[in-house]
Amino acid sequence: MTHPTKFYIALMLVMIGAMSIVPAPASAQTSRKTVFIAESADGFHTYIAAAIIKKKVPVSIVKAADDADYRLTASDVTTEQITTGRKIVNCLFAYCGGNEDKSSTSVEMLDQSGTVVWSYAVNKGRGKKNLQSMAEAIAKHMKDDVFDKPR
Repeated sequence: MTHPTKFYIALMLVMIGAMSIVPAPASAQTSRKTVFIAESADGFHTYIAAAIIKKKVPVSIVKAADDADYRLTASDVTTEQITTGRKIVNCLFAYCGGNEDKSSTSVEMLDQSGTVVWSYAVNKGRGKKNLQSMAEAIAKHMKDDVFDKPR
């Protein structure tokens, strides 16, 4: 091969490589699914919205249920408080670990027809101090189970 031929081949390879890093058209970027998060009496819905953003779940959160592809509803967070007497008894006759308050909640996601497409329950220690961790677990599993799953 002559020197100019090598140059044109290299130039063509560079151009092909540059074309592969061009961003997708705007129409492909707007095809994200939308989720409406129903307000919960205890305010846990704000933790879920923040966790969805933090965990980069590929959805857009909308404020109107009519504009959404999915509707996410969370139950109120319940906390089981461990009494001091129970902690003492556990330490005397068993292992002292796990003597902390426990919180739990569940969520369900419905599509526009009202069909449940996903649900999840989460339990965490440290009581109400762990709301962010509970919301992040919900967002992570939503991303893994629904939106990152090959169809």
